[in-house]
Order: sequence, then C-alpha cells, then structure tokens
Amino acid sequence: MADTHAQTGPNLGLSGSEVLRSLADNWWLLLLRGIAAIAFGVLAFFWPGLTLVTLTLMWGAYALMDGVIAIWAAFSASGGDARPRWWLGLSGVAGILAGVVTFYYTGTTTLVLLTFIAVWAIIIGVMQIWGAIALRKVLQQEWLLICNGLLSIAFGAILLAQPGTGALALVWVIAWYAIFFGCLYIALAFKLKQYKRA
Repeated sequence: MADTHAQTGPNLGLSGSEVLRSLADNWWLLLLRGIAAIAFGVLAFFWPGLTLVTLTLMWGAYALMDGVIAIWAAFSASGGDARPRWWLGLSGVAGILAGVVTFYYTGTTTLVLLTFIAVWAIIIGVMQIWGAIALRKVLQQEWLLICNGLLSIAFGAILLAQPGTGALALVWVIAWYAIFFGCLYIALAFKLKQYKRA
C-alpha cells in the first residue's frame, strides 16, 4: 500500500534533484521575497495613521514584486522537467495579477479588496504546499514550505471569515502575516543555500 502511494506522488527522480539545485543556486531570490514581506509588515506596523486603502495599495506593490521574483526563480530553476517548478511560476503569475488588479481597481471598496487579498493568499498557500509535496523526496526541510502554505491559507481564511473586523485589527493581522511569512521564506532560503552547487 505504501509503495502504491509513493508512485502516485509527483515523480521527480533526477529532474527533481536538478530543480532543487537550480533553486538553491538562486536561493537569494527567495531571500528577497522574505525581506520584501518583512519590510511590508514592519512598514504597516509603524506607519502612523495608515488606512486600509493605503495598506491595500502597499500590498498590491508587494504582491507585484513578489510575483516577478517568483517567476524569475521559476525560470532560473532550469531543470529538464518543468513539472516540479510549475507551482512556482503559477504563484508568480497569481502575484502579478493580484498586484495589477489591486492598482487597477483602486476605487473599489475595501471589503472587495480584502476579499481579493484573502483569495490570493489561499491560492499562494495551496501552491506552496504542492511545491513542498513535489520536492519532498529531495528537500529535507519541506516543512518550511508547508508551514508557509498553511500560514497563507489560514490568513486568507481569517480575512474571508471576518471581513468586517475593525481597520486597526486588520492592519495588524496583515502586518503579522507578512512578517511571519517573510521569516519562513528567509529560513527556507538559507536551507536551500546548503544545496547550492560549488
């Protein structure tokens, strides 16, 4: 039964190892994503009089930058098989679309924009968990990617469940999410660095 389960999972083989090494060679891209997330969260905490509209626009800029870096990382991971890294490219596309839509619909109500952020977070979380599953045979610290995915899904679920929460509470929720998200990304980046080719 265990053998059957192993065969139904993503079949990475040598290409999975190659993708992992390619991602490791570009570990600094993941580090950049983590730093950007932490910077966004800290700025949200310490910006006096920050409104939800301003926060949402800041988030749009972050999502756009994060998406570009994710796509860059996906193309830099030049393994022979694209399947193990499609999740990375897809999360990048989702980030870019999220950023563009946020800026395009600036006049939309805060409730709609928060719902959009929540959906984006859930999609990103699912992609990260899938990425961890796809690389689990070659990445010993896949739990960091799983934690990041679970955190994103939980964040999105909280926003969807309580969209009418006070503005200050929502700012804190989004800021804490960004900081924890960024810390996990930075930890994963340094773990990937260990696989970097000499």
